[in-house]
Amino acid sequence: MTTFGLIRHGITDWNENGRAQGITDIPLNMTGKQQADAVANRLFLEEKWDVIVASDLSRAAETAEIIAAKLKLPVSHDARIREMDCGEIEGTNEEERVQKWGSHWRQLDLGIETAEELSQRGYEFLEEAATANESKRVLIVSHGGLISRTIQRLLPDKFPQAHLENTSVTNLRKWENNWDCTLYNCTKHLV
Repeated sequence: MTTFGLIRHGITDWNENGRAQGITDIPLNMTGKQQADAVANRLFLEEKWDVIVASDLSRAAETAEIIAAKLKLPVSHDARIREMDCGEIEGTNEEERVQKWGSHWRQLDLGIETAEELSQRGYEFLEEAATANESKRVLIVSHGGLISRTIQRLLPDKFPQAHLENTSVTNLRKWENNWDCTLYNCTKHLV
């Protein structure tokens, strides 16, 4: 059995301003760094982890480095667990999208990666990581869209919809061909 701890990165200025980040490389803000430190302390005190893998985008990579320093583990980076490519809407908020493309902007081809493509990327990564890390505990520091769509794909009956808070912890287990979620979107370290 492989256990995964899926961590959404700390908050950024673009998160706070409702801007689509996608694959634009936006750093953590001061609050995001504090959130990353809080989740690092939680993970250090509560559980032992063997491996940390992070998205190569700075908001996730920096969150992972803060966690890794506390857990004294190296971080590897993988571009497959980046956020959804938001195409032309990256850097815009809802109001700006409506002004530029109209209220039906979601129906336009703006170069946005599909939910199916995103979930396939996440699924393939987790399947490979489970095989490579049999019987280990693996932290994955990634993005809200990637994590949400991936758990929806793995457990569609349990998660017809999913939304994750910044630095939330979601735990999955894989054994044989089975997946289970034992903790979802937990942010008790931020209270």
